[in-house]
Amino acid sequence: MLGFVSLFMDISSELIHSLLPVFMVSSLGASVFMVGVVEGVAEATALIVKVFSGTLSDYLGKRKGLAVLGYGLGALSKPVFALALTVNWVLAARFMDRIGKGIRGAPRDALVADLVAPEIRGAAYGLRQSLDTVGAFLGPLLAVGLMLLWAGDFRTVFWFAVIPAVLAVLLLVFGVREPERGAGSRIAKSPIRWRVLGDLGSAYWLVVVIGGVFTLARFSEAFLILRAQQFGLADAYAPLVLVVMNLVYALSAYPLGRLADRMSHQALLVAGLAVLLVSDLVLAQAGSLTTLAIGVMLWGLHMGMTQGLLATMVADTAPEDLRGTAFGFFNLASGIAMLVASVLAGLLWDTLGAATTFYGGAAFSVIALVMLLLGGSRVVRS
Repeated sequence: MLGFVSLFMDISSELIHSLLPVFMVSSLGASVFMVGVVEGVAEATALIVKVFSGTLSDYLGKRKGLAVLGYGLGALSKPVFALALTVNWVLAARFMDRIGKGIRGAPRDALVADLVAPEIRGAAYGLRQSLDTVGAFLGPLLAVGLMLLWAGDFRTVFWFAVIPAVLAVLLLVFGVREPERGAGSRIAKSPIRWRVLGDLGSAYWLVVVIGGVFTLARFSEAFLILRAQQFGLADAYAPLVLVVMNLVYALSAYPLGRLADRMSHQALLVAGLAVLLVSDLVLAQAGSLTTLAIGVMLWGLHMGMTQGLLATMVADTAPEDLRGTAFGFFNLASGIAMLVASVLAGLLWDTLGAATTFYGGAAFSVIALVMLLLGGSRVVRS
């Protein structure tokens, strides 16, 4: 059921997100660097806020209430996009939306672990990720249809996004029941205390470092959309970039999550990084929309190979009673990396050209690959 909640919210968010880079550049006159700043700040906010929501869910022993609050904020942010007159409005709306995502993210991920047995955890996270990604596929596809129906009216399309967001909140409130925690469950202490950080263990912290470098190599998908525009893709069809990427992502996440329960995690992560490296190189050297589509599909395959697996590694290496805190700190590191990656990507684009942005991503992929080969055996199942 949690997967279907995410499905509806992702339809709403991705409907807007798939058009937002084009809207900022074409309608509001923003630079690509400013797009990178908006995307970096927004995504970093979501990931950083997860630290506090995850820890709070451990402290309270409850996760659903925080998830409802987070999904509610996401729904409330949608009308602001339709009303936006400047990039600052967009930044404010993205900030509010991502705060909501940050509040709900870690408690929801921890709740998945609370609900399923350890031996099927990889499949559970893969299934949730697949449903997330189906929403991320349907949202952009719906955006294309609505843009054609309403003759390219961005604001009317943005208003439509309110509907699935509200449905997500209602489904969570009335359709999800939180399990009771055992009487012996320990209440977590503040994450500021060094002893609690130490309780998470060295294996967990290595997962955090590896996940942060992964994020440096994978900046915002907004740059995929802007790259497609360079080859003449019309504004109304810009969301098709995310449709292609998320279709591959959705089809691959669940089967690869099941595969992760049966094979070496390190081998699967190495393969995922290799796919990302090839994707960046293809996107850097692309000379047509056909070549770009290949790079976008490889990007989606990489996501399917690695994102659910990283969540599984966090759950496997963290103590049960600190699981929300663990997901929170993992996302803190990823949030900082996402901010750096997206701002750097926009700066490289404006100063050295689009190809350099993707070559930079390839360079970080190589660094992550070396790190994983040298130290990954300490935290991944072989």
